[in-house]
Amino acid sequence: MPINSFENYHMSWKPELCDRSSPIYTRLAKKLEEDIKNGTLKPGDKLPPQRELADYLDLHLSTITRTYKLCEERGLLCAKVGQGTFVASDVHTSDILLYSKECADLIELGTVHPPYQDNEEIIKFMKKIFLQPDIRHFLEYKSPAGTNMQRKTVAAWLRKIDVNVGEENILLAAGSQNAICAILLGMFCAGDRIGTNSHSFSGLKSIAKMLGVQLIPLPEKNGVLNCNILERFCEAENLKGLYFVPEYHNPTTHSLTDEERACIGKIAKKLDLIILEDAINRMLRNTAQRPLFAYALEQTIHIFSVSKFLCPGLRMAYISTPFSFKAALNTALYNMNLMVSPLNAEIVNRIFNAGILDKIIEEKQIELRKRNSLVNQLLGDYELYGEDTCSFRWLMLPPQWKNGMEFEEYAKSMGLQVFCAEKFSVGNVISPKAIRICVSAPPTIEKLQIGIEKLSKALLRV
Repeated sequence: MPINSFENYHMSWKPELCDRSSPIYTRLAKKLEEDIKNGTLKPGDKLPPQRELADYLDLHLSTITRTYKLCEERGLLCAKVGQGTFVASDVHTSDILLYSKECADLIELGTVHPPYQDNEEIIKFMKKIFLQPDIRHFLEYKSPAGTNMQRKTVAAWLRKIDVNVGEENILLAAGSQNAICAILLGMFCAGDRIGTNSHSFSGLKSIAKMLGVQLIPLPEKNGVLNCNILERFCEAENLKGLYFVPEYHNPTTHSLTDEERACIGKIAKKLDLIILEDAINRMLRNTAQRPLFAYALEQTIHIFSVSKFLCPGLRMAYISTPFSFKAALNTALYNMNLMVSPLNAEIVNRIFNAGILDKIIEEKQIELRKRNSLVNQLLGDYELYGEDTCSFRWLMLPPQWKNGMEFEEYAKSMGLQVFCAEKFSVGNVISPKAIRICVSAPPTIEKLQIGIEKLSKALLRV
């Protein structure tokens, strides 16, 4: 029997547990999930303390602990040290933002696409490659590690951005999301905790949720990392790793300052944390900033993907890893992929060596500047973040909007696809009233103008 009477005692959750057959914790977890789905528990609600709930249900404390832990691993709950356990703020949003079915009359301003205009240059080059007699060898099984020449080529390019690594420490992946999945599989276990920005890449969220790895929002002040308390926070939260997109963070567009990079590297070395550096946007941003890899060589796994500066369809990414991580990552990649496409790997290798890549990057930057100039002109009255070569922008909504989710639904009714801040939130953070808009998704700048003009009207509810 419960020690205390709960008849007139307020609790945020008083579940009825009729079926007490073993294992009870899984049945209680299922009940919690049902109550989140039916609205009994809402995003941000604080759950009863474990001892209190154990007393109310007349269960052992360890049963409640296992229930909460299981629901945390499923992404339903988040625990804050010294504050309690809360329903995750993003439980009612999807982490999958690339839709398989396109609506013909919906203007896409949500999913981040790079500019596609210069794909014709890539197609012409690929046609030449297919006429070369040795290309047939790349239609066969090849080493998962790629060829020595492929790794040497990438190592040479990485040195241009201060990622000084030998080709023996480069691994091939089928895009950055594939690389992230391999890193989480190879280096982390269910229940491990990774610190990241309070609003982060939806692909990371989806993978972490599937694997039971918990994402913990790092301390921020006005959207910028609070380095003054970061070390204490990492220790208190028992973090094993950190994830960052240093250039044009998705979705907020923030780029880490030199001071932030140095701070992160220093803390990672001191606490022996694994840094996941997702350099997906590095080549489109003209910067001389050192990567996180340069600040913490033995702690950082650097992901260099061609999706944004070349084209996403080739699905190639390169992982630069310390030697101590290589075996575990190699095994994860092999078990996930067996190998990446040898043909894709060789096409990218030959593009790198053909002298056309700088031209392709420059053309993408020119197109992005044109598009962002147009967006700045049409949305100049609003609080809008993002540099001129960033593919997406972070737009703060005017006061009349309750939240980003409300605006996303309204915009969709007007024929626009945008994504609200809530889709990117981590843990129990309170999302700002904001949306992410992709300026490079519409196929032409004329289509972009139509979309942004519609967006302007939607912001005013016109």
